[in-house]
Amino acid sequence: MAINIKRKAIRFTPDPKRVITRFFMPGNQERSRSLIYKVLHTSSEDRQKVFNQILRNFSNRHRNITRVFENNFENVKENVRELGIDPDTLDIEKKLIIGSYFTMEFSIEATAFFNPSIVEDPYQGDLLPGQKRIIVSFRATGEGHISSLVFRSGIIDENNKLTFKPAKGLVDVPEIITRYIYEKSAFLNKLKEMKIKKDVINLVMNQLGDHFIYGELQAATENVMRKKNLSITRKKVVQAIKWLAISHYEVMFSLDTAISERVLFPISYSEKNGIEDARFVRFSNEDGSIIYYATYTAYDGYSILPKLIETKDFYHFKVVPLHGEHAQHKGMALFPRKIKGEYAMLSRLDGMNNYVMFSDNINLWLKAKKIQEPVYPWELVQIGNAGSPIETEHGWLVITHGVGPMCTYCLGASLLGLDNPTKIIGRLKEPLLIANEEEREGYVPNVVYSCGSLLNNGELIIPYGMSDYAASFAGVSLDELIHQLLPSS
Repeated sequence: MAINIKRKAIRFTPDPKRVITRFFMPGNQERSRSLIYKVLHTSSEDRQKVFNQILRNFSNRHRNITRVFENNFENVKENVRELGIDPDTLDIEKKLIIGSYFTMEFSIEATAFFNPSIVEDPYQGDLLPGQKRIIVSFRATGEGHISSLVFRSGIIDENNKLTFKPAKGLVDVPEIITRYIYEKSAFLNKLKEMKIKKDVINLVMNQLGDHFIYGELQAATENVMRKKNLSITRKKVVQAIKWLAISHYEVMFSLDTAISERVLFPISYSEKNGIEDARFVRFSNEDGSIIYYATYTAYDGYSILPKLIETKDFYHFKVVPLHGEHAQHKGMALFPRKIKGEYAMLSRLDGMNNYVMFSDNINLWLKAKKIQEPVYPWELVQIGNAGSPIETEHGWLVITHGVGPMCTYCLGASLLGLDNPTKIIGRLKEPLLIANEEEREGYVPNVVYSCGSLLNNGELIIPYGMSDYAASFAGVSLDELIHQLLPSS
Protein backbone atom coordinates (compact mmCIF):
# COMPACT_ATOMS: atom_id res chain seq x y z
CA MET A 1 0.00 0.00 0.00
CA ALA A 2 1.38 3.42 -0.97
CA ILE A 3 2.20 5.83 1.85
CA ASN A 4 0.53 9.23 1.79
CA ILE A 5 3.42 11.69 1.64
CA LYS A 6 2.57 15.39 1.34
CA ARG A 7 4.85 17.91 -0.36
CA LYS A 8 4.91 21.30 1.34
CA ALA A 9 4.58 24.57 -0.55
CA ILE A 10 8.08 25.80 0.25
CA ARG A 11 10.99 25.94 -2.14
CA PHE A 12 14.53 27.23 -1.84
CA THR A 13 16.35 28.09 -5.05
CA PRO A 14 19.84 29.47 -5.77
CA ASP A 15 20.35 33.19 -5.28
CA PRO A 16 23.37 34.59 -7.19
CA LYS A 17 23.17 37.85 -5.20
CA ARG A 18 24.59 36.16 -2.10
CA VAL A 19 28.32 36.79 -2.33
CA ILE A 20 31.39 36.52 -0.14
CA THR A 21 34.92 37.77 -0.71
CA ARG A 22 37.84 35.49 -1.54
CA PHE A 23 41.56 36.04 -1.81
CA PHE A 24 42.53 36.36 -5.49
CA MET A 25 46.01 35.53 -6.79
CA PRO A 26 46.41 36.79 -10.38
CA GLY A 27 48.92 34.28 -11.73
CA ASN A 28 52.41 33.53 -10.40
CA GLN A 29 54.54 35.44 -7.91
CA GLU A 30 56.25 37.47 -10.63
CA ARG A 31 52.93 38.67 -11.96
CA SER A 32 51.79 39.55 -8.44
CA ARG A 33 54.92 41.62 -7.81
CA SER A 34 54.37 43.38 -11.13
CA LEU A 35 50.80 44.25 -10.12
CA ILE A 36 51.91 45.64 -6.75
CA TYR A 37 54.63 47.70 -8.45
CA LYS A 38 52.08 49.20 -10.87
CA VAL A 39 49.65 50.06 -8.06
CA LEU A 40 52.37 51.79 -6.02
CA HIS A 41 53.50 53.79 -9.05
CA THR A 42 50.00 55.00 -9.89
CA SER A 43 49.50 58.66 -9.02
CA SER A 44 48.04 59.46 -5.64
CA GLU A 45 45.10 61.15 -7.34
CA ASP A 46 44.28 58.10 -9.45
CA ARG A 47 44.65 55.76 -6.49
CA GLN A 48 42.24 57.86 -4.44
CA LYS A 49 39.74 57.97 -7.31
CA VAL A 50 39.86 54.17 -7.74
CA PHE A 51 39.59 53.53 -4.01
CA ASN A 52 36.55 55.78 -3.62
CA GLN A 53 34.87 53.95 -6.48
CA ILE A 54 35.65 50.56 -4.88
CA LEU A 55 34.10 51.68 -1.60
CA ARG A 56 30.97 52.97 -3.35
CA ASN A 57 30.52 49.73 -5.28
CA PHE A 58 31.31 47.17 -2.59
CA SER A 59 31.00 48.57 0.94
CA ASN A 60 27.24 47.92 0.98
CA ARG A 61 27.74 44.32 -0.17
CA HIS A 62 30.07 43.21 2.64
CA ARG A 63 30.25 43.80 6.39
CA ASN A 64 33.72 45.34 6.55
CA ILE A 65 35.29 45.48 3.13
CA THR A 66 38.31 47.46 4.30
CA ARG A 67 39.15 44.71 6.81
CA VAL A 68 39.03 42.24 3.93
CA PHE A 69 41.43 44.38 1.91
CA GLU A 70 43.76 44.69 4.88
CA ASN A 71 43.79 40.92 5.43
CA ASN A 72 44.48 40.24 1.76
CA PHE A 73 47.31 42.75 1.79
CA GLU A 74 48.84 40.68 4.61
CA ASN A 75 48.75 37.68 2.24
CA VAL A 76 51.05 39.45 -0.24
CA LYS A 77 53.43 41.25 2.13
CA GLU A 78 56.29 39.01 1.03
CA ASN A 79 55.74 40.12 -2.57
CA VAL A 80 56.10 43.71 -1.39
CA ARG A 81 59.35 42.88 0.39
CA GLU A 82 60.67 41.22 -2.76
CA LEU A 83 60.29 44.61 -4.48
CA GLY A 84 62.71 46.04 -1.92
CA ILE A 85 59.96 47.82 0.01
CA ASP A 86 59.24 47.43 3.71
CA PRO A 87 55.46 46.77 3.75
CA ASP A 88 55.14 48.27 7.24
CA THR A 89 56.21 51.68 5.86
CA LEU A 90 53.22 51.88 3.50
CA ASP A 91 50.30 54.03 4.61
CA ILE A 92 46.91 52.42 5.17
CA GLU A 93 45.47 53.71 1.90
CA LYS A 94 48.17 51.99 -0.17
CA LYS A 95 47.74 48.76 1.80
CA LEU A 96 43.99 48.76 1.27
CA ILE A 97 44.25 49.52 -2.45
CA ILE A 98 46.80 46.74 -2.95
CA GLY A 99 44.54 44.41 -0.98
CA SER A 100 41.59 45.27 -3.21
CA TYR A 101 43.47 44.03 -6.27
CA PHE A 102 43.94 40.69 -4.54
CA THR A 103 40.24 40.33 -3.68
CA MET A 104 37.34 38.90 -5.63
CA GLU A 105 33.66 38.20 -5.02
CA PHE A 106 32.30 34.66 -5.08
CA SER A 107 28.60 33.87 -5.45
CA ILE A 108 28.13 30.96 -3.06
CA GLU A 109 24.66 29.95 -4.36
CA ALA A 110 24.99 30.75 -8.05
CA THR A 111 24.68 27.13 -9.22
CA ALA A 112 22.63 25.19 -6.69
CA PHE A 113 21.03 25.19 -3.23
CA PHE A 114 20.17 21.67 -2.12
CA ASN A 115 20.62 18.59 0.14
CA PRO A 116 19.20 20.05 3.37
CA SER A 117 19.39 18.82 6.96
CA ILE A 118 17.02 19.98 9.72
CA VAL A 119 17.50 20.21 13.51
CA GLU A 120 15.96 22.02 16.46
CA ASP A 121 17.47 25.44 17.13
CA PRO A 122 19.46 25.62 20.40
CA TYR A 123 17.32 28.66 21.32
CA GLN A 124 13.63 27.90 21.85
CA GLY A 125 12.54 31.12 23.56
CA ASP A 126 10.01 33.74 22.37
CA LEU A 127 7.66 31.23 20.76
CA LEU A 128 3.90 30.72 20.78
CA PRO A 129 2.47 27.48 22.24
CA GLY A 130 3.07 24.55 19.90
CA GLN A 131 5.85 26.25 17.96
CA LYS A 132 9.40 25.02 17.56
CA ARG A 133 12.34 26.97 16.16
CA ILE A 134 14.41 25.07 13.59
CA ILE A 135 17.68 25.43 11.70
CA VAL A 136 18.07 24.00 8.22
CA SER A 137 21.49 23.59 6.66
CA PHE A 138 21.99 23.48 2.90
CA ARG A 139 24.74 22.66 0.47
CA ALA A 140 25.23 25.84 -1.56
CA THR A 141 27.21 25.53 -4.80
CA GLY A 142 28.84 28.30 -6.79
CA GLU A 143 31.35 28.78 -9.59
CA GLY A 144 33.56 25.77 -10.27
CA HIS A 145 31.06 23.55 -8.40
CA ILE A 146 32.63 24.63 -5.10
CA SER A 147 30.22 23.84 -2.26
CA SER A 148 29.85 25.56 1.09
CA LEU A 149 27.53 25.12 4.07
CA VAL A 150 24.80 27.70 4.72
CA PHE A 151 21.82 27.97 7.06
CA ARG A 152 18.26 29.23 7.30
CA SER A 153 16.13 29.78 10.42
CA GLY A 154 12.47 28.89 10.60
CA ILE A 155 9.54 27.99 12.82
CA ILE A 156 7.31 24.92 12.70
CA ASP A 157 3.90 25.19 14.37
CA GLU A 158 1.55 22.71 16.02
CA ASN A 159 0.08 21.86 12.60
CA ASN A 160 3.57 21.27 11.15
CA LYS A 161 3.39 24.38 9.00
CA LEU A 162 6.84 25.76 8.20
CA THR A 163 7.71 29.43 7.94
CA PHE A 164 11.20 30.82 7.36
CA LYS A 165 12.84 34.14 8.01
CA PRO A 166 13.93 35.90 4.81
CA ALA A 167 17.67 35.59 4.29
CA LYS A 168 19.65 38.69 5.25
CA GLY A 169 21.32 40.55 2.41
CA LEU A 170 24.88 40.22 3.69
CA VAL A 171 26.87 37.00 3.93
CA ASP A 172 29.70 36.63 6.42
CA VAL A 173 32.65 34.28 6.70
CA PRO A 174 34.03 33.49 10.17
CA GLU A 175 37.29 34.32 11.86
CA ILE A 176 39.65 31.34 11.80
CA ILE A 177 41.08 30.17 15.13
CA THR A 178 44.54 28.85 14.26
CA ARG A 179 45.83 27.62 17.62
CA TYR A 180 44.53 24.07 17.26
CA ILE A 181 46.29 21.46 19.45
CA TYR A 182 47.15 18.20 17.64
CA GLU A 183 47.75 14.78 19.20
CA LYS A 184 50.78 13.20 17.53
CA SER A 185 49.60 9.57 17.74
CA ALA A 186 46.23 10.34 16.11
CA PHE A 187 47.93 12.49 13.48
CA LEU A 188 50.34 9.66 12.55
CA ASN A 189 47.49 7.16 12.38
CA LYS A 190 45.57 9.36 9.95
CA LEU A 191 48.64 9.65 7.71
CA LYS A 192 48.82 5.85 7.72
CA GLU A 193 45.11 5.56 6.83
CA MET A 194 45.74 7.97 3.96
CA LYS A 195 48.50 5.56 2.83
CA ILE A 196 51.19 8.19 3.37
CA LYS A 197 54.11 6.16 4.69
CA LYS A 198 57.34 7.74 3.43
CA ASP A 199 60.29 7.94 5.83
CA VAL A 200 60.27 11.72 5.52
CA ILE A 201 57.32 11.70 7.96
CA ASN A 202 59.72 10.91 10.80
CA LEU A 203 61.97 13.81 9.80
CA VAL A 204 59.03 16.12 10.47
CA MET A 205 57.30 14.41 13.38
CA ASN A 206 60.45 13.66 15.41
CA GLN A 207 60.81 17.43 15.91
CA LEU A 208 57.45 17.59 17.70
CA GLY A 209 56.16 16.59 21.12
CA ASP A 210 53.20 14.33 21.89
CA HIS A 211 50.97 17.41 21.43
CA PHE A 212 51.75 20.32 19.13
CA ILE A 213 50.22 23.38 17.51
CA TYR A 214 50.15 24.30 13.83
CA GLY A 215 52.96 26.83 14.14
CA GLU A 216 55.27 24.16 15.53
CA LEU A 217 54.37 21.78 12.72
CA GLN A 218 54.90 24.53 10.17
CA ALA A 219 58.39 25.21 11.54
CA ALA A 220 59.19 21.48 11.44
CA THR A 221 58.10 21.12 7.80
CA GLU A 222 60.09 24.20 6.79
CA ASN A 223 63.20 22.73 8.42
CA VAL A 224 62.79 19.57 6.36
CA MET A 225 62.04 21.44 3.13
CA ARG A 226 65.35 23.31 3.50
CA LYS A 227 67.27 20.04 3.29
CA LYS A 228 69.29 19.61 0.11
CA ASN A 229 68.53 16.82 -2.33
CA LEU A 230 64.99 16.31 -1.02
CA SER A 231 63.20 14.36 -3.74
CA ILE A 232 59.98 15.55 -5.37
CA THR A 233 58.12 12.58 -3.83
CA ARG A 234 59.30 13.50 -0.33
CA LYS A 235 58.38 17.14 -0.89
CA LYS A 236 54.85 15.99 -1.79
CA VAL A 237 54.67 13.98 1.43
CA VAL A 238 55.70 17.04 3.46
CA GLN A 239 52.98 19.01 1.67
CA ALA A 240 50.46 16.27 2.50
CA ILE A 241 51.40 16.56 6.19
CA LYS A 242 50.64 20.28 6.06
CA TRP A 243 47.35 19.64 4.25
CA LEU A 244 46.26 17.20 6.91
CA ALA A 245 47.13 19.72 9.62
CA ILE A 246 45.03 22.49 8.13
CA SER A 247 42.07 20.10 7.83
CA HIS A 248 41.72 20.64 11.62
CA TYR A 249 40.39 24.10 12.43
CA GLU A 250 38.00 26.19 14.50
CA VAL A 251 36.02 29.20 13.34
CA MET A 252 33.94 31.85 15.08
CA PHE A 253 31.20 34.05 13.64
CA SER A 254 30.45 37.51 14.94
CA LEU A 255 27.60 37.46 17.46
CA ASP A 256 25.75 40.16 15.53
CA THR A 257 25.25 37.91 12.48
CA ALA A 258 21.92 36.29 11.67
CA ILE A 259 22.23 32.59 10.95
CA SER A 260 21.36 33.15 7.28
CA GLU A 261 24.45 35.38 7.07
CA ARG A 262 26.85 32.65 8.22
CA VAL A 263 28.61 30.53 5.63
CA LEU A 264 31.14 27.78 6.23
CA PHE A 265 33.26 28.09 3.10
CA PRO A 266 36.11 25.64 2.39
CA ILE A 267 39.16 26.57 4.47
CA SER A 268 41.54 23.61 4.35
CA TYR A 269 43.18 22.12 1.26
CA SER A 270 41.30 18.83 1.82
CA GLU A 271 38.01 20.64 1.12
CA LYS A 272 39.14 23.22 -1.43
CA ASN A 273 36.57 21.94 -3.93
CA GLY A 274 33.73 21.65 -1.50
CA ILE A 275 32.00 20.95 1.79
CA GLU A 276 29.44 18.37 0.74
CA ASP A 277 26.21 17.03 2.27
CA ALA A 278 26.45 17.87 5.97
CA ARG A 279 24.24 15.64 8.12
CA PHE A 280 23.44 17.54 11.32
CA VAL A 281 22.18 15.85 14.48
CA ARG A 282 21.16 17.18 17.88
CA PHE A 283 23.19 14.90 20.16
CA SER A 284 22.24 14.20 23.78
CA ASN A 285 25.22 13.48 26.03
CA GLU A 286 24.91 11.07 28.95
CA ASP A 287 24.96 13.99 31.40
CA GLY A 288 21.94 15.55 29.65
CA SER A 289 23.85 18.30 27.85
CA ILE A 290 23.23 18.94 24.16
CA ILE A 291 25.76 19.37 21.38
CA TYR A 292 25.30 19.47 17.62
CA TYR A 293 27.41 17.34 15.31
CA ALA A 294 27.52 17.10 11.55
CA THR A 295 29.41 14.69 9.36
CA TYR A 296 30.33 15.92 5.90
CA THR A 297 32.52 15.06 2.95
CA ALA A 298 35.54 17.26 2.25
CA TYR A 299 36.50 17.20 -1.43
CA ASP A 300 39.76 18.48 -2.89
CA GLY A 301 38.89 17.82 -6.54
CA TYR A 302 40.38 14.32 -6.57
CA SER A 303 39.81 12.58 -3.24
CA ILE A 304 37.44 12.80 -0.28
CA LEU A 305 38.03 13.12 3.47
CA PRO A 306 35.17 12.49 5.92
CA LYS A 307 35.07 15.21 8.56
CA LEU A 308 33.12 16.12 11.68
CA ILE A 309 31.69 19.50 12.72
CA GLU A 310 30.95 20.26 16.36
CA THR A 311 28.99 23.25 17.66
CA LYS A 312 26.82 24.21 20.62
CA ASP A 313 25.45 27.51 19.33
CA PHE A 314 26.02 27.70 15.52
CA TYR A 315 28.46 30.58 16.11
CA HIS A 316 31.55 28.62 17.12
CA PHE A 317 32.42 25.57 14.99
CA LYS A 318 35.18 23.02 15.49
CA VAL A 319 36.13 20.89 12.46
CA VAL A 320 38.29 17.74 12.49
CA PRO A 321 38.87 14.75 10.18
CA LEU A 322 37.34 11.41 11.12
CA HIS A 323 39.90 8.66 11.76
CA GLY A 324 39.84 4.89 11.45
CA GLU A 325 39.85 2.33 8.67
CA HIS A 326 36.06 2.55 8.35
CA ALA A 327 35.99 6.37 8.16
CA GLN A 328 36.98 6.51 4.52
CA HIS A 329 33.80 7.02 2.50
CA LYS A 330 30.83 9.33 2.00
CA GLY A 331 27.49 9.19 3.74
CA MET A 332 28.13 8.94 7.48
CA ALA A 333 25.35 9.84 9.92
CA LEU A 334 25.71 9.87 13.69
CA PHE A 335 23.03 8.44 16.00
CA PRO A 336 21.63 11.16 18.34
CA ARG A 337 22.88 9.45 21.52
CA LYS A 338 25.21 6.70 22.65
CA ILE A 339 23.98 3.11 22.55
CA LYS A 340 25.23 0.87 25.38
CA GLY A 341 27.96 3.35 26.18
CA GLU A 342 29.28 3.71 22.62
CA TYR A 343 28.82 6.22 19.83
CA ALA A 344 27.05 4.74 16.82
CA MET A 345 27.21 5.85 13.20
CA LEU A 346 25.53 4.83 9.97
CA SER A 347 27.91 4.57 7.02
CA ARG A 348 28.28 3.28 3.49
CA LEU A 349 31.92 2.38 3.82
CA ASP A 350 32.06 0.20 0.69
CA GLY A 351 30.08 2.66 -1.43
CA MET A 352 27.13 0.29 -1.90
CA ASN A 353 25.73 -1.13 1.35
CA ASN A 354 24.55 0.23 4.70
CA TYR A 355 26.66 -0.34 7.82
CA VAL A 356 26.47 0.54 11.50
CA MET A 357 29.76 1.51 13.17
CA PHE A 358 30.47 1.69 16.91
CA SER A 359 33.20 3.49 18.84
CA ASP A 360 34.05 4.82 22.29
CA ASN A 361 35.81 7.73 20.55
CA ILE A 362 33.72 9.93 18.28
CA ASN A 363 36.75 10.69 16.10
CA LEU A 364 37.97 7.10 15.63
CA TRP A 365 35.96 4.37 13.86
CA LEU A 366 37.33 0.84 13.73
CA LYS A 367 34.26 -1.44 14.20
CA ALA A 368 31.55 -1.85 11.58
CA LYS A 369 28.82 -4.33 10.67
CA LYS A 370 26.95 -4.51 7.39
CA ILE A 371 23.19 -4.34 7.97
CA GLN A 372 21.65 -3.79 4.51
CA GLU A 373 22.35 -4.64 0.91
CA PRO A 374 20.38 -3.41 -2.10
CA VAL A 375 17.34 -5.65 -2.58
CA TYR A 376 14.60 -3.83 -4.47
CA PRO A 377 14.77 -2.57 -8.08
CA TRP A 378 14.81 1.13 -7.09
CA GLU A 379 17.98 0.66 -4.99
CA LEU A 380 20.02 -2.02 -6.78
CA VAL A 381 22.93 0.29 -7.66
CA GLN A 382 23.50 1.36 -4.06
CA ILE A 383 21.78 2.27 -0.82
CA GLY A 384 22.75 4.71 1.89
CA ASN A 385 21.30 6.82 4.65
CA ALA A 386 19.60 10.19 4.18
CA GLY A 387 20.44 11.58 7.61
CA SER A 388 20.81 10.56 11.23
CA PRO A 389 18.42 7.97 12.74
CA ILE A 390 15.37 9.25 14.62
CA GLU A 391 14.40 7.54 17.86
CA THR A 392 10.83 6.26 18.14
CA GLU A 393 9.22 3.86 20.63
CA HIS A 394 9.30 1.17 17.93
CA GLY A 395 12.95 1.54 16.91
CA TRP A 396 15.41 3.80 15.12
CA LEU A 397 13.72 5.28 12.05
CA VAL A 398 16.22 5.73 9.21
CA ILE A 399 15.41 7.54 6.00
CA THR A 400 17.47 5.89 3.29
CA HIS A 401 18.32 6.69 -0.30
CA GLY A 402 18.51 4.20 -3.12
CA VAL A 403 19.90 4.45 -6.64
CA GLY A 404 18.15 2.54 -9.40
CA PRO A 405 17.91 2.46 -13.22
CA MET A 406 18.89 5.63 -15.09
CA CYS A 407 20.76 6.66 -11.90
CA THR A 408 17.47 7.70 -10.32
CA TYR A 409 17.77 8.58 -6.61
CA CYS A 410 14.77 7.83 -4.38
CA LEU A 411 14.14 8.01 -0.65
CA GLY A 412 13.11 4.97 1.36
CA ALA A 413 12.87 4.07 5.05
CA SER A 414 14.04 1.37 7.47
CA LEU A 415 13.46 0.60 11.14
CA LEU A 416 16.35 -0.59 13.33
CA GLY A 417 16.36 -2.10 16.82
CA LEU A 418 16.66 0.44 19.63
CA ASP A 419 19.15 -1.54 21.71
CA ASN A 420 20.70 -3.27 18.72
CA PRO A 421 20.65 -1.07 15.61
CA THR A 422 22.31 -3.81 13.56
CA LYS A 423 18.94 -5.59 13.68
CA ILE A 424 16.58 -4.68 10.82
CA ILE A 425 12.97 -4.62 12.03
CA GLY A 426 11.56 -3.57 8.68
CA ARG A 427 12.21 -1.67 5.45
CA LEU A 428 9.99 -0.24 2.74
CA LYS A 429 9.64 -2.28 -0.43
CA GLU A 430 8.67 0.79 -2.46
CA PRO A 431 10.20 4.27 -2.46
CA LEU A 432 8.88 6.76 0.05
CA LEU A 433 9.64 9.74 -2.21
CA ILE A 434 10.64 9.88 -5.86
CA ALA A 435 11.18 12.96 -8.04
CA ASN A 436 7.99 14.10 -9.78
CA GLU A 437 7.88 15.82 -13.16
CA GLU A 438 8.59 19.22 -11.63
CA GLU A 439 11.47 18.00 -9.45
CA ARG A 440 13.31 15.77 -11.90
CA GLU A 441 14.91 18.62 -13.90
CA GLY A 442 18.07 20.17 -12.53
CA TYR A 443 21.85 20.08 -12.33
CA VAL A 444 21.70 16.27 -11.86
CA PRO A 445 18.30 15.04 -13.14
CA ASN A 446 16.04 12.50 -11.42
CA VAL A 447 17.39 12.93 -7.90
CA VAL A 448 15.74 13.46 -4.52
CA TYR A 449 18.16 13.44 -1.59
CA SER A 450 18.03 14.40 2.06
CA CYS A 451 20.64 14.87 4.78
CA GLY A 452 18.40 14.77 7.85
CA SER A 453 14.75 14.85 8.93
CA LEU A 454 12.81 15.99 12.01
CA LEU A 455 9.92 14.45 13.93
CA ASN A 456 7.29 16.95 15.11
CA ASN A 457 3.74 16.47 16.37
CA GLY A 458 3.34 13.01 14.86
CA GLU A 459 4.71 13.95 11.45
CA LEU A 460 8.11 13.27 9.95
CA ILE A 461 9.33 16.43 8.22
CA ILE A 462 11.71 15.54 5.38
CA PRO A 463 13.71 18.33 3.73
CA TYR A 464 15.06 17.20 0.39
CA GLY A 465 17.14 18.35 -2.54
CA MET A 466 15.65 18.32 -6.01
CA SER A 467 18.00 17.17 -8.76
CA ASP A 468 21.01 18.81 -7.09
CA TYR A 469 19.56 22.27 -7.83
CA ALA A 470 16.85 23.39 -5.36
CA ALA A 471 15.26 22.19 -2.11
CA SER A 472 11.81 21.60 -0.67
CA PHE A 473 10.02 19.75 2.16
CA ALA A 474 7.62 16.85 2.52
CA GLY A 475 5.69 15.39 5.46
CA VAL A 476 4.50 11.92 6.29
CA SER A 477 2.49 10.58 9.23
CA LEU A 478 4.77 8.75 11.64
CA ASP A 479 2.04 6.25 12.54
CA GLU A 480 1.44 5.43 8.89
CA LEU A 481 5.12 5.03 8.18
CA ILE A 482 5.75 2.85 11.23
CA HIS A 483 2.74 0.70 10.35
CA GLN A 484 4.31 -0.03 6.97
CA LEU A 485 7.68 -0.83 8.56
CA LEU A 486 6.58 -3.14 11.37
CA PRO A 487 6.28 -6.86 10.54
CA SER A 488 2.72 -8.08 10.05
CA SER A 489 1.34 -9.68 13.21
